Amino acid sequence: MKKVAVEKAVGMTLCHDITEMRDGFKGAAFRRGHVIGEADVEKLKDLGKRTVFIWEENAGELHEEDCALRMAAMAPVAGAHYTGPSEGKVLLTADIEGMLRVDADLLRQVNGIGDLTISTLPDHYPVKPGMRLASMRVVPLVTQESQIIRAEALCRERPLLRLLPYKPRRAGVIVTGSEVYTGRIQDKFEPVVRRKLAAYPGEVLGVTLCDDDVDMIVDAARAFLDQGADFLIFTGGMSVDPDDVTPTAVRRLGARVVSHGVPAQPGNMTLVAYLGDIPALGVPGAAIALPTTIFDVLLPAIHAGEEITKDDLIRLGDGGLCQMCGACHYPNCTFGRY
Repeated sequence: MKKVAVEKAVGMTLCHDITEMRDGFKGAAFRRGHVIGEADVEKLKDLGKRTVFIWEENAGELHEEDCALRMAAMAPVAGAHYTGPSEGKVLLTADIEGMLRVDADLLRQVNGIGDLTISTLPDHYPVKPGMRLASMRVVPLVTQESQIIRAEALCRERPLLRLLPYKPRRAGVIVTGSEVYTGRIQDKFEPVVRRKLAAYPGEVLGVTLCDDDVDMIVDAARAFLDQGADFLIFTGGMSVDPDDVTPTAVRRLGARVVSHGVPAQPGNMTLVAYLGDIPALGVPGAAIALPTTIFDVLLPAIHAGEEITKDDLIRLGDGGLCQMCGACHYPNCTFGRY
């Protein structure tokens, strides 16, 4: 593009919108692509424009709106849609409920290309329909097309963004502890887990109370698997005391333990394991007393069908300390980012 005095711009094509504000109105007086006529010169001067920017042919440049459209095209997301461009940017909005995945390394590479800027919600963020997921634009009015071409090449190698829909899970819940099993105290975990799982598709097959007995716990879990459970939740006996046998029972069941203990609080003693592709979570007692724990953080990944890795759990450490706010705002907070 080049800068031209308005008197000399007659017959030339604007490469940007020109905004007018009057009597509470704000909008475009002249649109990008408008061919300037003789009658426009005085109007432009009234708007404070002594010069305008017009297109130069074969300059290798792209307008901000064309850049935004190509940025959207290079990062398609099933279950979401782009709107715009408006004010030079496109906006990605969710159509379905699920978990957003962001390739953070690829995002850093794209944002390192000259004028390009893409902002997103965090990786692993739980999403509902209508939520804004990402915004894309270039900073100047025009940029070199070569920058967009570089970004497009990077995004052909792997997806920048994905929105994983939640899948129905059939959960079996095993509550352990002699005090609950014998009826000395009332179990308080069942209403908590039912309420949390109600936010996701699927069903709770049942809740079984077990004594602090490895064989009993294993038998209860196998009974749920025989009913078609594809998600097992254990609570009670998750600490390191000698009579805390639930982790032993999970191993006896034949599960591959990813980790017993995560660098996050509350929920420090959480156990994550898999029986083949069936996830099994050991949930500490904090889930009963506190509104949000690591249990809440991991549920979206489990329902999105994403396997939780040891590296995922290690990354919980950065932001893994809950601030214990008076009113819980999770997930709109620092807790549980990985």
